[in-house]
Amino acid sequence: MSRKSHPSSLVSWNVNGLRAVLKKGFADFFRESDADIVCLQEVKALSEQVEDQSWAEGYESFWNPAVKKGYSGTAIFTRVKPLATSLGIGIDEHDQEGRVVTMEFPDYHLVTVYTPNAQAALKRLEYRLQWDRDFCAYLKHLEKTKPVLVCGDLNVAHKEIDLANPKTNRKNPGFSDEERASFDTLLDSGFVDTFRQFNQEPHQYSWWSYRSGARARNIGWRIDYWLTSEDLMSQVKSSTILDEVLGSDHCPVRLELG
Repeated sequence: MSRKSHPSSLVSWNVNGLRAVLKKGFADFFRESDADIVCLQEVKALSEQVEDQSWAEGYESFWNPAVKKGYSGTAIFTRVKPLATSLGIGIDEHDQEGRVVTMEFPDYHLVTVYTPNAQAALKRLEYRLQWDRDFCAYLKHLEKTKPVLVCGDLNVAHKEIDLANPKTNRKNPGFSDEERASFDTLLDSGFVDTFRQFNQEPHQYSWWSYRSGARARNIGWRIDYWLTSEDLMSQVKSSTILDEVLGSDHCPVRLELG
């Protein structure tokens, strides 16, 4: 493990199946990224199901798989030893799906999250909104002791600039009025969308449907984020989308701290 106590380079990626993305260059990306911490969402595996983890040499890993095999799941790989680690948010209904890993470092809490999808016809919208309320409360509880960094697939495009076709997607999962308002509530509670602090340009996306050559045409959505408590924003040096990295329907997002 590194002797650093303060991670400075962090990457988050919804890999849509770690075993699948390992066949598509993930190990090379992991090594070349040289990140202090790599947070993964939608891992869809137990640690013991990933037999060769030589690519993660020098990193300690913490996994939170879903009870349902091959579904959801999150993991964090870190070469900076955390002060403490926890899985889930302490609510059984939510924690069956392995959606959260939290680490404490000297200056902040780090949380990676794979937010539930509202699903077709918004059939899981009520659950999704309850999740949002409970997750926000969890973050605010953490924030009582020190600032919080949040990363992951939050399954919402916040504003029209954050997806290619806002008008035709308005009532679809990830861009419903209700989900966008819920995200507003999270930001209004004291969190900053770091990417938009540095980049106000359109056509910046982190997820593309596998259908109709969407990625090649950049018909995408920005639903993967680094959020931070307002108190920590002064330490954020950059927040970027690594849209050239292939292997998943999402691409990684990176945060650099100073």
